[in-house]
Formats: sequence, structure tokens, C-alpha cells
Amino acid sequence: MSIEALVKEFAEVAANPKAQLKKYKDQGKKCIGVMPYFAPEELVAAAGMVPFGMWGSNDKTISQAKEYCATFYCTIAQLDLEMLLDGTLDLLDGVITPTICDTLRPMSQNIRVAMSEKLPCIFLAHPQNRKPAFGLKFTVDQYTHIRKELEKISGAPVTDEAISEAIKVYNKSRAARREFVKLANAHCDVITPIKRSAVLKAAWFMPKTEYTELLTALNAELSALPVCDWKGAKVVTSGIICDNPKLLQIFEDYNIAIAADDVAHESRAFRVDAPESGDPMMALAQQFAEQDFDVLLYDEQSSSNRRGEFVANLVKESGAKGLVLFMQQFCDPEEMEYPSLKKALDDAGIPHIRLGVDQQMRDFGQARTAIQAFADVISL
Repeated sequence: MSIEALVKEFAEVAANPKAQLKKYKDQGKKCIGVMPYFAPEELVAAAGMVPFGMWGSNDKTISQAKEYCATFYCTIAQLDLEMLLDGTLDLLDGVITPTICDTLRPMSQNIRVAMSEKLPCIFLAHPQNRKPAFGLKFTVDQYTHIRKELEKISGAPVTDEAISEAIKVYNKSRAARREFVKLANAHCDVITPIKRSAVLKAAWFMPKTEYTELLTALNAELSALPVCDWKGAKVVTSGIICDNPKLLQIFEDYNIAIAADDVAHESRAFRVDAPESGDPMMALAQQFAEQDFDVLLYDEQSSSNRRGEFVANLVKESGAKGLVLFMQQFCDPEEMEYPSLKKALDDAGIPHIRLGVDQQMRDFGQARTAIQAFADVISL
């Protein structure tokens, strides 16, 4: 298949998750919704079911969810509940609700109450002290709970062998996505910001064997191209999610390419592999323990501003000239982190802009003005 045909297939999946859900249900498969983030999707795959990412929606308005949510909940979480309430996700057979931030914790209970008669909700609590032995033990205990709940839904045991195989499948997928990010930077004349987002977003709505096969084919096609001589600007994006095509179109309008990202919905999700040997449940716990440089994760060395330096180095190493931070409205962790992130970027001489976003934004006039001005600055 050509690059155009492959990207089109990813784009169709990314734009129509409901159709994807119906496709797998029509095939007789069970599907489990997985809310953000750091949930062990490998356990869902090992149970013979399809993990289905839940990262809100750019096309819906919050209505029914208002009955359950405070107005200051981020729109990603509210829109996940909205889609559960309005029937968009009626075909799910269950949902995993991580509780890694102050919004997701109460939201998990809101979903449990709202969905009590429709589908099972599987609660997941991650430890902040994830690296010590007691943190690893806590994570294994939580993942064991998820494993047992998935067995109830699937009607069959989830074996260690199946989990080990799922880890290998997911590691292969993560490696392919990391390779794609590099190739997208080298061929940003072909992989525009909208196309890049669609390719990475599709991973949340496809079994990883199916997704990785397509992505490997795309990577091979991109590898055969000569590296482009990009005349426009290059930036790194950061934040929880930045998948709105209308917002990304502004990047393309001003000849801005995305060299790399520090986005939870994108590269943070496939930054770390799980060990492929030993106890597979402990391997998944170790994978979570090795996650670093994330706004929501406790860092025992936070006083040294390691995350800020990591993001600054990412900009330098990718060849980008600046950073665009998409900050979710009402996200306290991101707001609290911003001064230290800004300091690291300023110390490194890296220009950046901060854009307040949420998934109910329909008017991007202010963002367009800010991005245009930023493109002019980093092009000088």
C-alpha cells in the first residue's frame, strides 16, 4: 500500500471510533473501555478482548454528564462519561477507570454509579511510590484485581502465558510507534501534524497486532524516502492531548511541523517497554515503575527539575526550535508544574507558548493568532 492509502486507513479509524467498536462487536469480540492513563492494556488483550481507548471527544457537547460532574472537571473525563451516558459507547463490555489524578479519582465513582446497571467498572489505583518493593507489590495487587475482573467478563482464565505474549505484542507496537515518531520528523513534508496525530490516535482503537502490521508497512514506506529539507518551523508539543484536527490545521497553515512530542495521548503512552522475561504481572508493574518525566507521577528528585530538563532536551535533540504546551483547562497538576517547566525552557534558551485548551473548544481564533506569532518568532 502507498503512504497515502496507509495514512488514510489510520485516519478513518481515528475519526470513527464508534464504527471501530461496532466492527469488533460484529466480529464477536468483547471490548473494554480504558480511560487515561497507564492502564495495563496487555491484560485486556491477554483476556482475548479488545482494549478501547477513552480520551474524550472533539465532537460532543457535555450535557448529561453535568448531573454527575463538578464544572471544574477536565473535559476529557466529562466527555468520557457523556459518551457512556448518551449511548455512544453502549457496545463496551466494561470500563477500566484509573485514578491517577484528583479528577479521575471521583470520576471513577461517578462512572460506577451512572453505569451500575449497564456495564462493570473496574477501579484501578496506582501507587505514587511506584519504584520501591512495596510500590511494586501494590501495583501487582491492583493488576491482579483487574485480571480477575476481566476473567469474569471474558468468561475464561487469563493465563500467565497469554500475558507474556501480550507483553511481546505491545512492546513490538511501542517500538513501531517510536520509530514512526522519528520518521515523521524526518519526513514532515509527508507526515503533516494532522496525519501524525491520526496515525498515533488510531492505536487506541485497534488491536495492537492489527495496528502494528499497518504501522510497520507505513514505516517501511517512509524509510525509503529521502530525508526532507524542511524550510518551515519545527516544534515539540506537550500536554495531555492535542488531537483536534482544527487546531492542528493551524500548524499546517503556518508551515509548522511537529518534530517530537511529550504528550500523554501520544509518546508518553509508548515510551517504556515491559520486561519480556520473569513473572509477567511483575513485568507490568516494573513497566509502570519505570515511567518517568510525567506531570502526574511522583518524582523523588523533583527538586532538581528533571522533568523540565527532559522536555528541554527533547526539543534540542529533535531539532525543534520551540515548544507548544497544550494545557487542559482545570488541570491542577499541569498548572502547578508550569513554573518549573518554564524555568527549564528559559534556562535552555527555548522559546515556548502555552495554549489553554479543552475538548469543547470550537473557536480557535486566539490560538491561531498565538501560533502565527510564535511561528514568526522561531523562524527568525
